[in-house]
Amino acid sequence: MTTAFVSQAQAAKAVCPQLRRADRATKDAALRAMAEQVRTDCATILTANETDVSRGRTAGMSQAMLDRLTLTPQRVEAMACGLEDLARLADPVGEVVRGWTTPQGVHIEQVRVPIGVIGIIYEARPNVTTDAAGICLKSGNVALLRGSSSALDSNRAIVAALRAGLTRAGMPSDLVSLVEGGHEVTGEMMQARG
Repeated sequence: MTTAFVSQAQAAKAVCPQLRRADRATKDAALRAMAEQVRTDCATILTANETDVSRGRTAGMSQAMLDRLTLTPQRVEAMACGLEDLARLADPVGEVVRGWTTPQGVHIEQVRVPIGVIGIIYEARPNVTTDAAGICLKSGNVALLRGSSSALDSNRAIVAALRAGLTRAGMPSDLVSLVEGGHEVTGEMMQARG
């Protein structure tokens, strides 16, 4: 495995305990701070996205793919609103899914708990970056994000905003990381354990 990916994965794993201890109010404040930072950095995100779209046009990307890749002020606002919507949802961590008592009187419960670090690989849809990061945070999981190389500049700008929002909220920025590199890194993500 590449040293850069291993370092990112280790940093992600290192912040898991802090997120696992975070209560709903802390996670929701972080989601709102991330949303605010996405709005603040909208111009930077759109400029980065223009670079990706221009590169896509030059490469002959289909109109449908270009549409998925393209961000507008309205789409960036929708990304921020999505993070705020997550903050309004109930905290899934600790929710009792079901429970029963055995004939011996032992009470057993199935309870939702965080997985830890979640690696997400997705296509040229930069709006997925905020969705994936937000869902991971809300569920108490650290996000290692691997978007398409065609959306690299957009994803860099979005992740920078998300990380800045986390820092402003007093949370570790390593709760969200962008994994960069070629296809070999994607393979490493899929094979990573522990």
